[in-house]
Amino acid sequence: MSTPLTPGAAKKSLGQHFLFDPALLKRVANAGGDVKGKTVVEVGPGPGGLTRALLDSGVGRLIAIELDDRFAEGLALWPEARSGQMHVHHGDARRVNIAELVKAVGGELPAMIVANLPYNVGTPLLVEWLKTADWRSTMVLMFQKEVALRICAAPDDEHYGRLAVLAQAASRPRIAMIIPPGAFRPPPKVDSAVVVLDPLPPGEGYDDLNALEAVTAAAFGQRRKMLRAALKSLDGAVDALAVAEIDPTRRAETLTQAEFRKLATAWRNR
Repeated sequence: MSTPLTPGAAKKSLGQHFLFDPALLKRVANAGGDVKGKTVVEVGPGPGGLTRALLDSGVGRLIAIELDDRFAEGLALWPEARSGQMHVHHGDARRVNIAELVKAVGGELPAMIVANLPYNVGTPLLVEWLKTADWRSTMVLMFQKEVALRICAAPDDEHYGRLAVLAQAASRPRIAMIIPPGAFRPPPKVDSAVVVLDPLPPGEGYDDLNALEAVTAAAFGQRRKMLRAALKSLDGAVDALAVAEIDPTRRAETLTQAEFRKLATAWRNR
């Protein structure tokens, strides 16, 4: 018999919304491929619904990072934590070196990330993980549907922006499933979506996401303006347009991934 989930009500301050449907959780756990024998990092496990699905799917080592005292303490009592199959790290995922943590507890790199992310930290965590391609493999992450659309959007799409450019510079994202509010406790006000982000093959990713982040933040900061106006907020970026051979009268939403990479490189090398 499986260990009962750790009890505790969701805290609005932590952006918590929990899933309890075992069949749905199994689909989420395996949305990025078979996890059997793999090292998986889960952020914000809460009462442990997805944690249980991952363990039942045969993960080799599960590292659960939980900020909430109630759930961190409860998960640490599970048999899998005592046997060593699961390691519970009580702390903030934004302040932990996950690569070092995985190695310290005997996990293997690169590790998968599978998580129902708290809504209030999902986007900054994703951006940080995109920059650290050396230690992570496929990511299976749950977001608000609107955020998921922004991650997967193409040029000239209304959802296309900084997040899409950054995500697609390091991975190949896709929406695996849409989950309605009623599946959660408490139900959020909007649909959620599970996004699978497979790493790009060696040599296909962009090597400087910090530069790309700076350029896209400026370009999309005033997305209705032409690039020559929007990029004035970033020193040297307007001059970089000419080096990258990009028409300064275009708008950010029309630029392709390749064009943003050229622009970021020109700006970085100015």
